[in-house]
Amino acid sequence: MRLLVSPMNMEEAHAALAGGADILDVKNPKEGSLGANFPWVIRSVADLAGGRVPVSATIGDMEFKPGTASLAALGAASSGADYVKAGLLGVKTHDQAEEMLKAIVRAVKDLDPEKKVVASGYSDYLRVGSISPMLLPAAASKAGADVVMVDTAIKDGKPTFDFMGEEDLADFIELGHSFDLEVALAGSIGFPHLGTLLRLQPDIIGVRGIVCGGDRRSAVKEELVVKVKSALSR
Repeated sequence: MRLLVSPMNMEEAHAALAGGADILDVKNPKEGSLGANFPWVIRSVADLAGGRVPVSATIGDMEFKPGTASLAALGAASSGADYVKAGLLGVKTHDQAEEMLKAIVRAVKDLDPEKKVVASGYSDYLRVGSISPMLLPAAASKAGADVVMVDTAIKDGKPTFDFMGEEDLADFIELGHSFDLEVALAGSIGFPHLGTLLRLQPDIIGVRGIVCGGDRRSAVKEELVVKVKSALSR
């Protein structure tokens, strides 16, 4: 399992990298669960990483607007992101997901076929009226995306595990792998959840709050990144 840590600025990116993060995921929590940061921040983090670890960038909790999403995706990719992550918040159906993701994939891979697209759904999809994560792997595969993910849309302290049990998450991982996709799990992950994640073995675990001392509005701390990384290496 690779540990993805989500810094929002250069200070946090330094802490995440020094703590052993496997992927630096540039986001802006002020703009939502997968809030987009600025191109110059992505560029600076990519320069810091210097190819030592890949850089991911979120492009927002998107409405069903394939054109807008494709432009945002191109901006993130052009700014140095190796992974471009889109939250499909306003997407309701498989067909909408496929159309949206095809636009994002084309924008990113026309620039650089080696860059990867992450399709993120939400474990709490029922309370935000979004698409079920279980419909995403098929749509992502048809669109040519590389990774499927679940996160929480509403950041109120309730983790993904409150909305999808261990069996549900195991099914999501198995489904993603059946379509030759990598699978990432995120959403207010805490230290008590790490044992479950070790059993589930997703390809990527995405965190922020746990490495900010429990409050995602605080700052990423190097020592907490080290602690999570160590716990996942057992």
